[in-house]
Amino acid sequence: MVLPTDTVYGLCADPHHEASTREIYRMKGRPPEQPTALLAKDVELLFELVPELRDQAGTLVRALLPGPFTLILPNPGQRYRWLTGSTPEQIGVRVPELTGPGAEVLEQVGAVVATSANLHGGPEPRRLEDVPVEIRAGAAAVLDGGELPGTPSTVLDLTGEEPRVIREGTVPAVEAIERALAAAAGR
Repeated sequence: MVLPTDTVYGLCADPHHEASTREIYRMKGRPPEQPTALLAKDVELLFELVPELRDQAGTLVRALLPGPFTLILPNPGQRYRWLTGSTPEQIGVRVPELTGPGAEVLEQVGAVVATSANLHGGPEPRRLEDVPVEIRAGAAAVLDGGELPGTPSTVLDLTGEEPRVIREGTVPAVEAIERALAAAAGR
C-alpha cells in the first residue's frame, strides 16, 4: 500500500507477516540487511506491539512521539526480525502525526511496516506522482494525500550512551539531540 504520512509517501505492509515485508523490500529494491520501521497509530499500540519499550525507553518514546522521528531502540525480544535487517537487537519505530487518508487507514489497521515509497536511493516522494510508477502499479492500494512536506523523518539512534542522529530529516540534528537529551532527563 502507498500511504501518505506526515513526512513523505510511504510504502507500507502488514508488519505481522514476513512475506508482506519482503514484498515491499522487493518492490523498492531495498537490501534485506537494511532495517525498516514499525509505524503505529499511537504510543500505546506501539507498547503493545513491542512491550519491552514500555520499560526500557518509555520516557523517551512518550516525549518524542508522536512526531517526525524514527527512533532506533533496543529490541531485546528480537521482535519483528523481518523488519530489523542485520540488527535484530534493535528496532526502528514511528508514531506519526497523521491527518486525512493516512490517519484513517492507520486507525483501522493499527500498525504497518513502512519505508519511503521510492526506489532504493531515489528521491523521497512528496506527491503521489513522485512515487515511481512500478511501485504504484505493484501496490495493493494507493492513497492520495495531496502534497506532503517531502522531508523524511529524523532518525535517532537511542541504543547507545548518547543519542545519535542517523539521518537528519524534518527535525534538524542539533534540535533532535537536544529533544532526546531533554526527554532522557525527564524535562
